[in-house]
Amino acid sequence: MEHGRSLDGLAPSSYEATLAFNLPFYPLGSLVPLGFAAALVGQDAAWVFQPYLAVLAALLALSLYRLAGLTVVSRPARALAAFLAAQAALLYGYALWGGVKEVAAAALVALAAALTSETFKARGSSLALFPLGIAAAALVGVLSIGAAVWLVPAFGVIAYMLLRRRGGLRPVALVAAGAALLVPSLAVARLMFGEGVLSSVRDEAELGNLVSALSPLQIVGIWPVGDFRFRPDRMDMAYVLVALTVAAAVGGLLVAAARRAWELPLYLTGAVGAAALYALVGSPWIEAKAFAIASPAVVLTAVVGGLTLFGVRRVEGAVVLGLIAFGIGWSNVLAFGDATLAPRDQLAELEAIGERFDGQGPALMTEYQPYGVRHFLRDLEAEGASELRRNLIPLRDGSTVLKGGFADLAAFQPDAVLAYPMLVLRRTPVGSRPPAAYRLVWQRRFYEVWQRPASIPVSASGTSRCAQPLIVNGKTLSVPKSGRYELWVGGSVRGELTAFVDGRAIGRIRHQLNHVGQYSSLGQVELAAGNHTLESRQRLARFRPGEAGAASQTGPLVVTPAPRCA
Repeated sequence: MEHGRSLDGLAPSSYEATLAFNLPFYPLGSLVPLGFAAALVGQDAAWVFQPYLAVLAALLALSLYRLAGLTVVSRPARALAAFLAAQAALLYGYALWGGVKEVAAAALVALAAALTSETFKARGSSLALFPLGIAAAALVGVLSIGAAVWLVPAFGVIAYMLLRRRGGLRPVALVAAGAALLVPSLAVARLMFGEGVLSSVRDEAELGNLVSALSPLQIVGIWPVGDFRFRPDRMDMAYVLVALTVAAAVGGLLVAAARRAWELPLYLTGAVGAAALYALVGSPWIEAKAFAIASPAVVLTAVVGGLTLFGVRRVEGAVVLGLIAFGIGWSNVLAFGDATLAPRDQLAELEAIGERFDGQGPALMTEYQPYGVRHFLRDLEAEGASELRRNLIPLRDGSTVLKGGFADLAAFQPDAVLAYPMLVLRRTPVGSRPPAAYRLVWQRRFYEVWQRPASIPVSASGTSRCAQPLIVNGKTLSVPKSGRYELWVGGSVRGELTAFVDGRAIGRIRHQLNHVGQYSSLGQVELAAGNHTLESRQRLARFRPGEAGAASQTGPLVVTPAPRCA
């Protein structure tokens, strides 16, 4: 937001490496409003990201409401059409993934279609094309040069008006204004044609985060499964609901054509046509994005068809509308329950560290935490041992940690660790203490910060062990001496997990997302010497976010003396 695409002045770090990789070609149109929103509310961009997606979905619904109004008179009926179409299952799934480009592009494609009617109503005034031109330029800013496919209908409208030359339309002025709007996007769009980027866009083996290519049926907006990358368990019901929605969309298309409300057919055919083109020439990853962007158009046209049927045959129309709403609701309830929620408490601690120790880096993280080194610790010049890094952090055997992995501090070459005046480490009941030169200066539930003085004593380069965890045999814990102890649980936690010692609740956590080998603290408790029973209970609620999916791989319960390291 302050320096555009310039990296001047940034020290080598995972944050700088991330920007250097993405900024030369990545379209930023969908992210600039997010930066403004964060500045306006005085929050880190991470905390307004989800609300921003909701705002984009609301903008999509507004354009869908306008398009539905071209054939549907009743305002409540228009609202119903916009409400359902804005929640097309595939687009909703991408929103749960954080797919900001897909949601923004869907909103702008619908906006461009809605503005075409307003353009004609203005009797050919040059100013009438500016809103449509701004929407087109914004879409190019979101999707780069590939947005041209989605803008064919808008370009057709502009070409028609130029040919008609109604109202003294001035082509030269329009071309100049359009070029000025597109300059920021076109300045980097040329890099989309580079060999590396273009080949990945067209590579049939490029799946991105997918497991396999998506079914073309998913463009219909109904896909009742928790993760849209997979086939529904009840595929028979999915086929019925998809076929019904397609039939209703055909009916809606015919109704709009009969009433000369050509904007809705233009929106549907343009969106589906663009998706079909990308399905032919793009990779499965690009194809899936195109399906998501186009899916609201199919649902909107289907609901318009159902509403028209309801106007003449109420029972049949109600059945059609009810089944479409059921299919979308069923799909999204499953997706909502299967979502993996971000570990907000962990990220909030990283934000606090980044603010408190601003400028005191460079810092090293040994866990795989991209939101730490790439974002929240950006002012600490942080690097991850298994992340994007400018400096290699070698292990004692000369190798490095693979992406997504971690290693105990004792496994790294001491000189490689000591090169960093600050260590931001995940608290854990297992592993080694940092080298003796480091002192613990900050600690909360999930993270701790260690610092070393500017001059390192030669004798302070060794790595010592922390107090060892106690062994738990089944549910029995043997405590050698009375004192204060801390309880830990390994792995990720879906829903709520509560730990009990001798039948008494000691601590609980909710929705913790961890990588392999990581632990979360459940709290501390005073224990007397002797044997104690230790157990955990997990509670899941079917209709709470993130609690209806597959059970998490929760690891063992571990007990350590508190404090474990000093």
